[in-house]
Amino acid sequence: MMNLQFITRLIQHYKPATAAVSAHCDGPCGVYDPSSARIAAEAVLSMTKKILDLQPPAAGDVTARVAYENTISRYIAIKEEQAQITKDELLILWTDYFKPQHLEQFPDLHTTFWQAAKLCSSCKVEVSQQHASDLMSAVEKIHSMFWATKNREVAWYTAS
Repeated sequence: MMNLQFITRLIQHYKPATAAVSAHCDGPCGVYDPSSARIAAEAVLSMTKKILDLQPPAAGDVTARVAYENTISRYIAIKEEQAQITKDELLILWTDYFKPQHLEQFPDLHTTFWQAAKLCSSCKVEVSQQHASDLMSAVEKIHSMFWATKNREVAWYTAS
């Protein structure tokens, strides 16, 4: 493990005397893409459907009950994890990629992202196919906004 003195010397050695730097994004342009939010949101919708379709076993069948509880707990864990991933990916786009000039193009940008983030939270705390579908629609809208800022038409598609 590097010690603090070594890191300090390294930074001082490579630090330019004075430099003005600016960038459109926190990362190099080209690293942002809403597809990861789509994939995660799609998993939320898929797990929500699976949870709603899963039927509890007949009373008294302990083996079936254990299998049911194992399956539903896995579906719930995946749904919640993917809802959080969706939220994280959307927040990165919102806070790191989109800039004030994009508000001129999309006056509802902040509302769109805020509502999408709220849908992610709703999908974590409840089992609602409507909210999961609404999340997919919000991600699709963000997908369209994102690619429009790059003057590109990228088709929206889902795995299912």
